[in-house]
Amino acid sequence: MTSVRDLTYRLLRQHGITMVFGNPGSNELPFLSEFPSDFQYYLALHEGVAVAMADGYAQATGRPALVNLHSAAGTGNGMGALANAWNSHSPLLVLAGQQTRAMSGIEPLLTNLDATVLPRPLVKWSQEPTTAKDVPLPSIAGCTWRRYRRPARSFCPYPTTTGRPRWTLALKR
Repeated sequence: MTSVRDLTYRLLRQHGITMVFGNPGSNELPFLSEFPSDFQYYLALHEGVAVAMADGYAQATGRPALVNLHSAAGTGNGMGALANAWNSHSPLLVLAGQQTRAMSGIEPLLTNLDATVLPRPLVKWSQEPTTAKDVPLPSIAGCTWRRYRRPARSFCPYPTTTGRPRWTLALKR
């Protein structure tokens, strides 16, 4: 059985996305545990800086970059730099954490209530997966820029269940 986390890393690797820029929070830590040795993570002290570094990398190399942000606050903090990336047509895939599903009814601190709307209109595609099997699609949507020879910026807030991010859940083949 392949985990969602492992499948996501495999899909990113297949599309040449091994550079990660971010400012993670506790929701994202399981995705980063046992970080693959062929990936590089550049830690920023602010989400805007993480997006700006990814934007600079993408512009300089022409390759896509993954941005790892923390929930609603992290996404909000990165919006200014995301506007610059949009205008530069940089190929970025932005993943943001989300509060545990069990807490969604009480709207705890840092919950992104309408997660797919926040980054618009600065992304071409935005989706919030609701089940573990839905996680790989948003992970790969940002890679379509190679097929169509145009940049894409995608945003995906990853939800958690019972305090564990969905990428730690298992997928059947």
